Amino acid sequence: MAKITRGPQDGSIKALKKALETYENRFPGASASLYRQNPGAIRVRIVDDRFAGWSRARRHDEVWNYLQEIVGDDVISEVSILLLFPKSELRTSMANMDFERPLPANR
Repeated sequence: MAKITRGPQDGSIKALKKALETYENRFPGASASLYRQNPGAIRVRIVDDRFAGWSRARRHDEVWNYLQEIVGDDVISEVSILLLFPKSELRTSMANMDFERPLPANR
């Protein structure tokens, strides 16, 4: 089940969560997480071993198209970061650290 890691759970977050859960069901072993970074930005991460050996462009083309078909342009326009990794790349990505060890929000 896709996981909302932090932040508010508005309609866009809920729509993306549902789309990501459909993705996980379609591709067993995949896991997705997301959160709203700020009022205009949502960050999404999918870990899927199918991505091993794929170029970053191929990964993004497939997932952007998939998400856009399900949630539409208004919701997809709020996605500011889409991280797509096989498990083997998780430790080598600095961008992944935001999901693994998030910094506290400034208040």
